[in-house]
Amino acid sequence: MKVTVVGAGNVGATCADVLAHKEVANEIVLLDIKEGVAEGKALDIWETSPINLYDSRTVGSTNDYTKTKDSDVVVITSGLPRKPGMSRDDLISKNAGIVKMVTEQVIEHSPNAKIIIVSNPLDVMTYCAYLTAKVDRSRVFGMAGVLDTARYRSFLALELNVSPKDIQAVLMGGHGDTMVPLPRYTTVGGIPVTELIEKEKLDEIIERTKFGGGEIVKLLGTSAWYAPGAAAAQMVEAIVRDQKRIFPVCAMLEGEYGMKDIFLGVPVVLGKNGIEKIIELNLNDDEKALLEESAEAVRNVMGVLDNMNVGA
Repeated sequence: MKVTVVGAGNVGATCADVLAHKEVANEIVLLDIKEGVAEGKALDIWETSPINLYDSRTVGSTNDYTKTKDSDVVVITSGLPRKPGMSRDDLISKNAGIVKMVTEQVIEHSPNAKIIIVSNPLDVMTYCAYLTAKVDRSRVFGMAGVLDTARYRSFLALELNVSPKDIQAVLMGGHGDTMVPLPRYTTVGGIPVTELIEKEKLDEIIERTKFGGGEIVKLLGTSAWYAPGAAAAQMVEAIVRDQKRIFPVCAMLEGEYGMKDIFLGVPVVLGKNGIEKIIELNLNDDEKALLEESAEAVRNVMGVLDNMNVGA
């Protein structure tokens, strides 16, 4: 098995490191456009193998996609952060150009790969990769819900003073402040969370989750990488090991939840074929309204990309 991570920044390098430690693949290729960065980080990770006792080989490459040939899964983390004075449309334009170029190279050298998008803005970059790859929707999807639910569950574990291992949750919608947490589908050791925590406190945790990325930025001055990298790695593991895990991921909807031609966070079964099934929950009226509100925000951003004719 072979996995490629494109983008050797903090998120990409963390993803490669987690994959190596878990021996998810025989070979993990880390690729970056900056000379020597991917090679250096891949070598640094490999040098931990005798200490952490694993055999996965990490290989670095400066923009040489031939080394990624025949990858089973490719994680794309490439892109620029939003800088002062840069509009949303500017960010979309620049990162769409990067994601399009990367996806073209990925498909050329690994035509059967499953592609996981981590680049931001997440929903629209997943859409960009899908338009570029021109493959079935089951093979191109975004990492957002796995990270968002991890934050939600970690906050709940702190509040309840319980193990995060025992908390299960579902989040839907776009990545960011329009995400739709579903307390009705949140359990702690099988117990509905609403029986263990007051509504006011639960609402506070939901709000903290919505702005979880921003909280990290305020503290660090840059975006998170440990949790996003680990979240992407967990998705890779589910595919490579055909685990049939149920995760919320950014997927193209073709009628599910009454929506079409939109990339939105929904629960899916993730296995060797990528998205093997989209699970349709029986949402109540309030949940449906929140999901539609989130979808509208995503449609607006997707519309910006459509006007750029990136997929042409």
